[in-house]
Amino acid sequence: MTHAMRRKVKDQLARAVPFGLGQTKPHHFRDMGRVVWDNRDNLGYAWQVLSRGVCDGCALGVAGLHDWTIDGVHLCMTRLNLLRLNTMPGLDPHCLADVARLDPDNAALRALGRLPVPMLRERGDAGFRRINWDEAYARIAARIRASDPRRVAFYLTSRALTNEVYYAAQKVARFLGTNNIDNAARLCHSPSTGAMKHALGLSATTCSYRDWFGTDLIVFFGSNPANDQPVAMKYLHEAKQLGTRVALVNPLREPGMDRYWVPSTPRSALFGTDVADWWFPVAQGGDIAFLSGVVKILLAEGWIDRAFVERHTTGFEALAAAVAALDWPQLEQQAGLPRASMAEFAAMLRDARSGVLVWSMGITQHACGGQAVQMILNLGLLKGWVGRERCGLMPIRGHSGVQGGAEMGAYATALPGGVAINAESARALSMEYGFVVPAAPGLTATEMVEAAARGELDVLYSLGGNFLRTLPDPDYVAEAMQRIPLRVHQDIIVTDQMLLEPGDEVILLPAKTRYEQDGGGTQTST
Repeated sequence: MTHAMRRKVKDQLARAVPFGLGQTKPHHFRDMGRVVWDNRDNLGYAWQVLSRGVCDGCALGVAGLHDWTIDGVHLCMTRLNLLRLNTMPGLDPHCLADVARLDPDNAALRALGRLPVPMLRERGDAGFRRINWDEAYARIAARIRASDPRRVAFYLTSRALTNEVYYAAQKVARFLGTNNIDNAARLCHSPSTGAMKHALGLSATTCSYRDWFGTDLIVFFGSNPANDQPVAMKYLHEAKQLGTRVALVNPLREPGMDRYWVPSTPRSALFGTDVADWWFPVAQGGDIAFLSGVVKILLAEGWIDRAFVERHTTGFEALAAAVAALDWPQLEQQAGLPRASMAEFAAMLRDARSGVLVWSMGITQHACGGQAVQMILNLGLLKGWVGRERCGLMPIRGHSGVQGGAEMGAYATALPGGVAINAESARALSMEYGFVVPAAPGLTATEMVEAAARGELDVLYSLGGNFLRTLPDPDYVAEAMQRIPLRVHQDIIVTDQMLLEPGDEVILLPAKTRYEQDGGGTQTST
């Protein structure tokens, strides 16, 4: 148990991020027919990807047409919609000759087809021209050779990346003398990693998705699996059939979390599944205040697992004193909800013998993301929902393969295996690798952008990813990116980030999908 801290109103206000567009009733057969039509030029390979591959969408462990949580065929429209990434032909390189003539919408850019060859755009050019691999390598190598390693950075994200790619990339970065390598796990759940490591000693979910089945209660904080982890909606449908109840803590009542149609479950496909039993419309950035009020009530009423707290936690007295000192008008103002709503939530927890607390980017991508995760952990520990069946604390991943990025060491603040970067660990890895591994943490993803804005980055090698669509203030991000002398974008498809003006030069490199990797590969799911 760690400390809840009293904060002023301004400290509670976090930058708002979109929570998703919701989900309306799908037309499954029409949509599936469109997928077949879109992949008609490569149907045999498309079937191989579906029947033998993993999901290119979320990270819930789908392999082929099955997963490891429930029995039977399991397939969602998100996976079907992403199928074309694996089957599409190459684009015509001449279409990139004048970027001003391109539709900058990413859906339109994706429809152009796959990047087939290396391409170069220099400052002042209207667009890209084709170059060969030797020239691309020579230009990248010359720029890296002329740069201080502290001014070189690598960023990787999850689409089509395997654990082997993450591992090789981090080893190359460290061979070049830099720990400036990061991946999408930073943008999604670094607040979860820090808070959970501090409070629990473990920076990953404490339970399985199987624990959803038969638990009394599942609470989603700032999470919309209907959009982001659609495979999980079948889990929720099955859990609801067993009597599980669901609560949402979110500014928006997500349509897909209100009612969802599971295509592989006949009754749900026809009539839909009612998902949420409660909705608590907390203010944006008001989660800490809301949870502080809930904890205040739980402690006052004695609705906690006192035996668990005494045996398995520390810092309880400090937490109790901190929330006792908070006044209700301040909490209500910050939470955007009245005390009665907090009391209703506390009573809901009181009546649940078991529960799983789930959170996602609606919590972590805020100015106070780490503290908000800490309050969710406090709640779970007060209830004793750790270490037993049908209970758990679960940061839910959004991207296929992203879990492996940090585990393989493609992370600015950790070496492979999650080992902290310091003199001792760097020395040990240097002996294994046969070259000197830097002993100081590198630039995180957001720090790379800040360094670029200050003119302190010479090279950014981005394997996948799109900072324009994943970071706040895209105008600032665009301006920063355009100050980098060399940007290398390696990807399957064209994105609007690639079309930003070059500092000196922008090189586009084609990429392989995970299914095209020589010798195969592995992926870590949630």
